[in-house]
Amino acid sequence: MSDETIWGRNAVWEALRAGRPVNKILIARGTHGKAREIMDRAREARVPVQLVDREVLDSLAQGAGHQGIFAYLSPKGYLAVEELLEQAHGGGEEPLLVILAGWEDPQNFGAMIRSAEAAGAHGVIIPERRAVPLTGAVSKVSAGALEHLAISRVSNLSRTLEQLKKSGYWVIGAAAGAERAYYEADLTGPLALVIGGEGKGLGHLEQNCDLLVRIPMPGHISSLNAAVAGSILLFEILRQRMDRGSK
Repeated sequence: MSDETIWGRNAVWEALRAGRPVNKILIARGTHGKAREIMDRAREARVPVQLVDREVLDSLAQGAGHQGIFAYLSPKGYLAVEELLEQAHGGGEEPLLVILAGWEDPQNFGAMIRSAEAAGAHGVIIPERRAVPLTGAVSKVSAGALEHLAISRVSNLSRTLEQLKKSGYWVIGAAAGAERAYYEADLTGPLALVIGGEGKGLGHLEQNCDLLVRIPMPGHISSLNAAVAGSILLFEILRQRMDRGSK
């Protein structure tokens, strides 16, 4: 497998902090601030650091905002669902998994990973097909959260949801037409939150959910960005768990 590339101060810093195998870091000459911390951390980890002209990074990042920092990493691996479940149950907390169906935009995917990690989710499950892979753009938008969150990729989401149910998970799906508002549902206990991609919804996966919930929107706009909607639901889950003292 070829090297993965990531860029941006937070993304590279979190990769180092998480112990990812970093093969090389490029830093634009004249870059200050967190670049010094990254250089020091890289030296401690025996990671080669090379100073280059900023135009080199502009070309490598293809116009993305690299902030003067670019890194080559060994590719981040996907966990098998069985490993993800074992890991989620091993921390003494109520397991929380996020299932993303049909997410093809790296900006939304990265933002959702950032929210999921911040809300204490134990992992994200995506399909093998019709889903954005783990790219440098996803890592940059996640602000480094990708380095701290396990990702599993499966061939069949419907089958995976049934597997989660058999493992004791309550499967909650986000659907605009659901009868129950999200804050009316009990979102404690082992939970799998299913969120459809931008403009696509859950489709046939609705029938695999134990419960569907909606986000009330009394304004003129009838839909939210998928990552925003997912974040609202995740932090409601966190609120309920903290109120109950289970997080």
